Amino acid sequence: MEETQLIGAILTGIALLLFLIIRMKLNAFISLLIAAIWVGLIGGLSGTEIIGSISKGMGDTLAFVATIVGLGAIFGALLEHSGGAQSLALFLLKKGGEPRSRLALLITGFIVCIPVFFDVGIIILFPIVKALAKKSGKNVLHYALPLLTGLAVTHSFIPPTPGPVAVADILQVDLGYAIVIGAAIGLPIALLCGVYLSRLITPSELSEFDDVEDIREDFDPSLVRTIFVVLGIPLALILSGSLFKTLALEGVIQHATWIDVLSFLGHPFISLIIGTLLALYHLGTERGLGKTELFEVTNKSLAPAGSIILITGAGGVLKQMMINTGIGDMIAAAMQTSSFSVILLAYLVTSLVRIMQGSATVAMLTGAGIVAAVIPDMALSMTDKTLVMMAIAAGSVILSHVNDSGFWLVNRYLNHTVQQTLRAWTIQSTMISVTSFILIFVVYQLV
Repeated sequence: MEETQLIGAILTGIALLLFLIIRMKLNAFISLLIAAIWVGLIGGLSGTEIIGSISKGMGDTLAFVATIVGLGAIFGALLEHSGGAQSLALFLLKKGGEPRSRLALLITGFIVCIPVFFDVGIIILFPIVKALAKKSGKNVLHYALPLLTGLAVTHSFIPPTPGPVAVADILQVDLGYAIVIGAAIGLPIALLCGVYLSRLITPSELSEFDDVEDIREDFDPSLVRTIFVVLGIPLALILSGSLFKTLALEGVIQHATWIDVLSFLGHPFISLIIGTLLALYHLGTERGLGKTELFEVTNKSLAPAGSIILITGAGGVLKQMMINTGIGDMIAAAMQTSSFSVILLAYLVTSLVRIMQGSATVAMLTGAGIVAAVIPDMALSMTDKTLVMMAIAAGSVILSHVNDSGFWLVNRYLNHTVQQTLRAWTIQSTMISVTSFILIFVVYQLV
């Protein structure tokens, strides 16, 4: 297969994807599938090979991702319905007091967005932001930007949020490893951008809102403790299972039955089932929800999850098509004979798709699909693959603007004009992206 034909396949495939989403307003799931089929056709695959690539790409990806996203959606719905997110915010605000209110909101966003989608986090927490602005007499961005930063960083960097889970699966990154490195990269960046750099773009004038309720002083301490338990147990199981399994494989500790048991309990399937059952009881039944109401809450939560799952599967199809056409081999060979870094490729491709069509999820899946086709020929370590995953996450945050649904949600809840939102959230999201990539690139060079 000539290189020019393969280059044409990938370039026209991305162009077609962007055209279908931006100009034709076609659903991302269908757009990804059509773009993947186009790549296969131009890349020289037969009809049978294209069908096989669709089946394998969809099946391999959803075999892991569908379970994680579904359980995470139920978990997040229970956290939202129980009022746990608001209680957590009020708890941290009380502990930190007014001087640390921005830090408290950032940490709240960082924690809440582990099981909850970005837009849901905004909806349930922005009343607290508005109340704080009214009480303090400060501009709403003083409190909103730290919260949005915490939500955005976790949404892109830390599993089991759907986007990072999908990218980890496509790149074959251990989920426990991804959580540790995602937190190690994401938390300092969130603090830098959310608490400090955000001050540079926060105006001094007071924001005005209609019908803003005063901030509540009361919260349920037992609910806050429950949140830490039901969030902490599955994360602890995933991390410990991953750690001891790795240590056993590398011969650091002797393999034993207890390691197999811990690896089983620490698999994301099992640990998140345990966490979800705990949430069903402690955030549902224990707080007065009957069986019918619990069923309605959990059933309703799976509707948005279904869309994410299908889009993720289509992203897996695009990855498989690039592998089967030989595009990955071609890019890997070109990179090995040049100084161009795979981590820079991951960031630039993801950033380009994000800027052009707006969806962070589609950008992450496109970037992951291209990089995954390259990685098998580059013999990257688990650390390197995880840092590449982080570069994809960084690219997915950049330049949130008018083609991003999140931009309009922020615009609506801030009660700002488009220009004001561009000067605030668009700049803030770009600062998160650029600073995180600089940190990731430096770490990648050092390891």
